[in-house]
Amino acid sequence: MSSRTLRALALATAALAATSALAACGSDDDNTKADTAAGAPAEAKTIKLGYFPNITHAPALVGVNKGLFKDALSGTDLQTQTFNAGPAAIEALLSGAIDATYIGPNPAINGWAKSKGTALKIIAGSTSGGAGLVVKEGINTVADLKGKKIATPQLGNTQDVALRAYLKENGLNADTNGGGDVSILPQDNATAVQAFAQGAIDGAWVPEPNLSKLLLESKGKLLVDEKTLWPNQEFVTTHLIVSQKFLKDYPGTVKKLLQGHLAAVKYIADNNADAQTAANAQIESLTGKALKPEILTAAFKNLKFTADPIASSLYTSAKHAEEVKLLDAVDLKGIYDLGPLNELLKAAGQPEVSDAAAS
Repeated sequence: MSSRTLRALALATAALAATSALAACGSDDDNTKADTAAGAPAEAKTIKLGYFPNITHAPALVGVNKGLFKDALSGTDLQTQTFNAGPAAIEALLSGAIDATYIGPNPAINGWAKSKGTALKIIAGSTSGGAGLVVKEGINTVADLKGKKIATPQLGNTQDVALRAYLKENGLNADTNGGGDVSILPQDNATAVQAFAQGAIDGAWVPEPNLSKLLLESKGKLLVDEKTLWPNQEFVTTHLIVSQKFLKDYPGTVKKLLQGHLAAVKYIADNNADAQTAANAQIESLTGKALKPEILTAAFKNLKFTADPIASSLYTSAKHAEEVKLLDAVDLKGIYDLGPLNELLKAAGQPEVSDAAAS
């Protein structure tokens, strides 16, 4: 998208706000609606946005660091909160502590299932790719994984499900207690990176930037690049969700949040080097430690930032979780609301995105 397109997005948002016939429903929380013109979508005085200090959340990192959300939200105050794991972010959304968050697919599926489809909506994609299985030398095929110890970030998380599904498809089993043909040991990414370096585990299925850390710092070998397992080599790693209550009460603010998100995705595409610097600066401000330049560059290269939620991969991930007994059967119909995003994309002359189960 060009700078002209970015201006078009801003104009489109204003036009949509002026012409929409959506009526705002009453709210029983403390977030008083901002003054709006008659018939315009209601806007909140404050929006609480969650994200992770992780490079897979680069649109959030860049959007906050460069003030893109602040510019798009105009009269709405942006408050942010960071999380280290999806379950914590979902709990915050369920409790009302945050209104929207960047998050991985499996935590969103779990939140949808836990709330029986009442808590959240996926409103945009954010990141695709950037995950896989890194192993030590001597492991050359999936058959070589038998009897080995492999780490994942968390039991039931996106990468954990991906590994278990991959093993099952290749005739290997693994239970949730670390037993079976392959011993899967869920542990946080920092622990897994250290354990691999020390030889305590044989490999790990992890997202960026941990994948690049294992490859570049510990001389690991990429046995499975997850994108090769998906149609068109695309699968959802991170997307943007919002609470259904906030979406219902403040549709105008949600559209402005999406405008900021689109601006961040565009900024990364148009200013990749500066976007890397901005994302790393935000990570350092949140964690006290920046990524090494070579890790940052490798991770960015392995990720695709897109507003397309790649919905088909979400449905497949849910099916995989069911097949490995980490998720009861769940009806995902209605989990997406891409209407506001597609209105902005269409107004800017960009292709609309789909919520279909199969591409």
